[in-house]
Amino acid sequence: MRGVLRLGEVQIRVMDTEAAKTHYGTRMGLIEMDSNDNGLVYYKAWDEKDHHSVVLRLADKPGLDHLAFKVYDDATLTSLAEKIEAFGLSVEEVPAGAFFKSGRRIRFTLPTGHEMHLYAEKEYVGNSLGEVNPGVIPDEGVNRGFRINGLDHCFIAGPNAREAIRLFTDVFEFDLTEQVVDENQAPQIMFVSCSTRAHDIAIAEAPEPALFHHASFRLDSTQDHVHAADLIGKYDIPVEMIDRHGVTRVKTIYYFDPSGNRNEIFCDGYTWYPDHPTLTWTMDNIGGAAFSQSRQVPESFFGSMT
Repeated sequence: MRGVLRLGEVQIRVMDTEAAKTHYGTRMGLIEMDSNDNGLVYYKAWDEKDHHSVVLRLADKPGLDHLAFKVYDDATLTSLAEKIEAFGLSVEEVPAGAFFKSGRRIRFTLPTGHEMHLYAEKEYVGNSLGEVNPGVIPDEGVNRGFRINGLDHCFIAGPNAREAIRLFTDVFEFDLTEQVVDENQAPQIMFVSCSTRAHDIAIAEAPEPALFHHASFRLDSTQDHVHAADLIGKYDIPVEMIDRHGVTRVKTIYYFDPSGNRNEIFCDGYTWYPDHPTLTWTMDNIGGAAFSQSRQVPESFFGSMT
């Protein structure tokens, strides 16, 4: 792992800051790190070591402002900027400090219409355990709410999804782990990984650009999954589905924030290695691919995106 490391940041538009802070902070248990007069609120999960991974921005409609991946070092950032331009996309240099607690970035638009950033540096704050004799759990009250340990991936949709996936595989050297194909064997939903996770981003074909399906957060265990589901019920958070994915084999819950943005929490799943074959699902088995226990896909799952 010496290129693109992980999804490091999503900036999500919300229409009510206080309601969003209750949802992401009080209910989900993300740690509020800062806020400013421009309507931005910064969060991290307890086991993340950089300053923040989720940014909320007050806006008049929900959705995703940008997604940002962290890369190994500044030399990698320079190299990837050249490769992205050779791929055919325009790249904008963003100086250090333009984004809060962040080093310099490069910014570009994916073929699907989404704004994406790459960066190598963000302020290190640690996970509260320290680096010497760190133990295994943080202090009381640090891991709370849904017990989320980190931002994991996001799912986006738009036109030219296969071209966007080609950018991730050919330029960023991600692996195509799974795909859902139509009756002509054309991929419609694709999952790619830069790590040992089943995917670090998923991209679906859609006629409208820059659609946001969900941001996903990791849990440690099935016990935490049940605990989070109980809290979702306790606080009457709108739920779309509690099930298990065929794709990626994770135990999942989909639910919505007060602005209508879809969130996911999950646990389990398999470990990916680059010598594994790509797994293919067919559209006539989309029920089992999406939700392997109920084998039912709610109409909203593909019909509702922000």
